[in-house]
Amino acid sequence: MTKYDIDSYVGKRLKLRRTIMGLSQEAIAKAVGITFQQVQKYEKGSNAMNANRLYEFSRFMNVPVAYFFEGIEQNVASGNTATGFAENQPAAFDHENIASDRESLEMMKSFKRIKEPAVRKRLADLLRAISENKTLLD
Repeated sequence: MTKYDIDSYVGKRLKLRRTIMGLSQEAIAKAVGITFQQVQKYEKGSNAMNANRLYEFSRFMNVPVAYFFEGIEQNVASGNTATGFAENQPAAFDHENIASDRESLEMMKSFKRIKEPAVRKRLADLLRAISENKTLLD
């Protein structure tokens, strides 16, 4: 895995977290004191983040610094450096399939807006049951 592959992977994790939180590039840029263009470069992997910047993003986005590197070992082991994501990683991390990402992220954001815990649990149970029983979808 090259330096660019690592920068790209970390950038994709930044973008994923930003999108899940429903934030714009401008919003997170303002929060950490940089331009949105710099955020774009980080997300694309064309600029590397230093440790201080990673720490600032992790604090603002309420995730540990390690979040940005989660799953990277699988990619090194699998030799998948072209896309930065392993074949067996969940679809939510497959940034090559933008339509699927958008659907997944919209569902996650909608789910988080459900205030009633019992409704959230029942809905999660339903989705789990549907996903495990492929005959329902065929």
